[in-house]
Amino acid sequence: MGDQPIGQMLLEIYKRLMAHYGPQHWWPADEPFEVMVGAILTQSAAWGNVEKAIANLKAAGALSPEGIRRLPPVELAEIIRPSGYFNAKAGKLQSLSSWLGDKYSDDLGRLFASDIGPLREQLLSVHGIGPETADSIILYAADKPIFVIDAYTRRIMGRVGLSPADGSYGAYQSLFMDNLPADVRLFNEYHALLVCLAKNVCRRQPLCWQCCLREICSRIGLDVGHNAS
Repeated sequence: MGDQPIGQMLLEIYKRLMAHYGPQHWWPADEPFEVMVGAILTQSAAWGNVEKAIANLKAAGALSPEGIRRLPPVELAEIIRPSGYFNAKAGKLQSLSSWLGDKYSDDLGRLFASDIGPLREQLLSVHGIGPETADSIILYAADKPIFVIDAYTRRIMGRVGLSPADGSYGAYQSLFMDNLPADVRLFNEYHALLVCLAKNVCRRQPLCWQCCLREICSRIGLDVGHNAS
């Protein structure tokens, strides 16, 4: 892959991941606000625990901006306890819900009518929403083409030899967005497939011999354990 343009390299990685794992059907949610809640709850949390917290919110009839606003902070924190850091996340959810009510009267259609740049700027102004969370909301809830960068993406791009010289969030995002078509489905599946690979194979201690990117990964030959049983 060394002499290929970056876009071709990225598409080759995507094709191999898709052929191996198939569509990921991500983000699993019934409606956009659930995605927004999940994007906050998944900060420093395993998805299985986030699902428990969301199920608790549904059972309490509180999975809506108005429902979250009416709950006392202590009660909300207890409901989302399975997601970890529940006191901090309760504050973030209430900030988001208050902002949606004050600025948009809870109308997500009005919010998502904004172009990507202004929408991202607005989301980043809300307490508890950083770049990864904002981009997850834009891609998975607003259905707009922006590439989500997380620790898994950084890990895999480093191992295949495609890390940008500037290791910032923006540089990693530009790696994808400057070299791939601006396509919601592509960005959706690509990010989800990278997460799948990182969780199952490209771990902190990678299982390189099991990897569908094995033939094209710069790490192969450097990893003394890749032939382990």
